[in-house]
Amino acid sequence: MASKEPTGYRCRIALVLLILLGSIAALIAVAVIQDTWSFISYSKEYGIVIDAGSSRSNIYLYEWPGDKQNETGIVRQVKNCRVKGDGISEMKVDPVKDENTWSAFTNCLDDIKGGIPAEKQKKTPLFLGATAGMRLLEGRNQTRANEIMTSLREFLSDQPFNFQNASIISGQEEGLYGWITVNYIKENFITKNVWNKYMRPEGGKTVGSMDLGGASTQIAFSVADNLTGEDYLHVKLYGYPYNVYTHSFLCYGKNEAEKKVLDKIVQRSSSLDLILNPCFPKGLNLTLKATRIYGTPCIKMPKQYTLDQDFFMVGTGDSEECKEFVRMIFDFDTCNADHCSFNGVEQPAVVGEFMAYAGFFYTARAIGDNKDLDTFSAAISTFCNTSWAQLKKEKRSISDKFLRTYCTAGHYLLSILTEGYKFDKSTWRDIHFEEKVKNTTIGWSLGFMLSLSNMIPSEVKQNYPMTDPLFAGLIFLFSALTIITLVIVFIFCVRTCY
Repeated sequence: MASKEPTGYRCRIALVLLILLGSIAALIAVAVIQDTWSFISYSKEYGIVIDAGSSRSNIYLYEWPGDKQNETGIVRQVKNCRVKGDGISEMKVDPVKDENTWSAFTNCLDDIKGGIPAEKQKKTPLFLGATAGMRLLEGRNQTRANEIMTSLREFLSDQPFNFQNASIISGQEEGLYGWITVNYIKENFITKNVWNKYMRPEGGKTVGSMDLGGASTQIAFSVADNLTGEDYLHVKLYGYPYNVYTHSFLCYGKNEAEKKVLDKIVQRSSSLDLILNPCFPKGLNLTLKATRIYGTPCIKMPKQYTLDQDFFMVGTGDSEECKEFVRMIFDFDTCNADHCSFNGVEQPAVVGEFMAYAGFFYTARAIGDNKDLDTFSAAISTFCNTSWAQLKKEKRSISDKFLRTYCTAGHYLLSILTEGYKFDKSTWRDIHFEEKVKNTTIGWSLGFMLSLSNMIPSEVKQNYPMTDPLFAGLIFLFSALTIITLVIVFIFCVRTCY
């Protein structure tokens, strides 16, 4: 019996020590697992951009995962709502129209709100960018422009979003953001590899961007790093730098260019009672108010005219004569640099592929065949020489107010692209006329949001393998076992000694 008692005692000591070591090991394991097996998850971020153009406004909703790739969010378009009515530059003239405009904005914002989770709405940044229409109004009537922007800021501040700013963006910014949009959609900045990981495409080539709005037109494309000047911007996207040439021509948007052409036709007419218009098709007779042409800061009205004066125009459908009138609005000769586009503006030679969108796309689609320069030129002549009655039969999907402008617009495209930007028969094939790519509207707003996603913070959530109650319970359990076993060991030590 005496020999068994020490053996049992040692077994009890060994068991207690085993429990002690096991408790300590379990305590350490729980803490290590909770720390090393944790991971970070990012919630989806949302952003709203209002593109307040010269003729209309569009509201876009974008989303991107908070886990940014090389400091820039992977953004996609979720919704697009077109605000009914005219552009914001027409506000503060007719109170009734203004009420309709606010109502249209409210309807669109309500629609956009439906695409954002309720818990995210108050945190979703909202931006408004006004383009050439407001740039023109700002130059003509600073007071009214300020009143419009102030009213917009007050209205947008009351919306259930995180309103950031409403501003008139520069033409250079508009061109740059359009270039960013085009190359993002084309996956020239970043794309997924076979492992479903984002990476920069091999070579890092980009395409140029050409945007035609109502009041201005923009061109932008990547150039060599050593080129510098006021029209060159250095940007960083997805961790890589780019040097982008971008220039905006105010007063050379589709609508303003047409007014310039009409002014040339009016001034060269021998009679204001009957003005022969070669850019209107045969069979189209139209009375235009002088304000339709001269109610813009882009054109100076001759002293002998008044804004309420009527001009009676008779279409003659003469393509060659219309072409000459269109060329008159450009200066292709003045140039104090190695290369120029028009009006003495320096521009490096165009290289690579270009995407032409907005007014460029709509005009090219209306005219028809644009795959090569010769066929497009011939298609313009055919369009311009076709009677008004025949055009209405052939182009039923185009409303009359736009259809009558496309002869002028077609020659405008041909002139600015060939004589201005210097595309020839060979490089014309590098121009792609597009409205959307991958269900995303091409325009400056997406590029704007891509740039802003660099600055907008993401919501980060630390995820652990164990819930807080489970983690705390296990820590308490193994800590208690450790303390209890230490007490037992202490008791055994006391009995051994005494």
